[in-house]
Amino acid sequence: MYPNRPRPDRVKIKALHEHAAENLIFIRETMERAGYFTAVSGWGTAIIGFTAILATFIASQQSSTDAWLVTWLVDAALAITVGVGLTCRKAYKAKIPILSGIGRKFAFSLCPPMLAGAFLTAVFYRVGLTSALPGLWLLLYGTGIVTGGAFSARVVPVMGLCFMLLGVAASFSPPSWGDGFMGTGFGGLHIIFGWWMARKDNG
Repeated sequence: MYPNRPRPDRVKIKALHEHAAENLIFIRETMERAGYFTAVSGWGTAIIGFTAILATFIASQQSSTDAWLVTWLVDAALAITVGVGLTCRKAYKAKIPILSGIGRKFAFSLCPPMLAGAFLTAVFYRVGLTSALPGLWLLLYGTGIVTGGAFSARVVPVMGLCFMLLGVAASFSPPSWGDGFMGTGFGGLHIIFGWWMARKDNG
């Protein structure tokens, strides 16, 4: 005599329904993760920002254009090393493929604007337009981040858009403001967004 006791068949149906819902949620989350390259290292991005702040100070102290350019090229090489190294490390830990699938799409979308920036840097230097390089670098780097970010976390293309806006602003500002824009973009934006990605995406 237990009038309020649920029938066993109803309990089984409810348990089956809840189990199916949990499976659907798991499948959906797995598919979403598979469609995005989540191995971009937030801490690596932040470290790149701190090195750019240091490079901004050093570059602003240089008396020659060549020394200024070398300072930023050295920082770019360091940034690539840190970014690629820590991203590969994060991908390895998370078992995310780098050279296939979504990792390859991310890299192939990111690289063309970067290669264009490297080529145009040589061209601008040869014709004496080094004062226009900060705007060019920020704009093309932001473009690469936006296109690559289409296959990554939502915050990545937002960061790229911020770089692009800074690049446009730097292109129409006095040349003496170049290092300030570089420090704001490659320094400040990297630190802010890197910290955000590290918090939201486990490093």
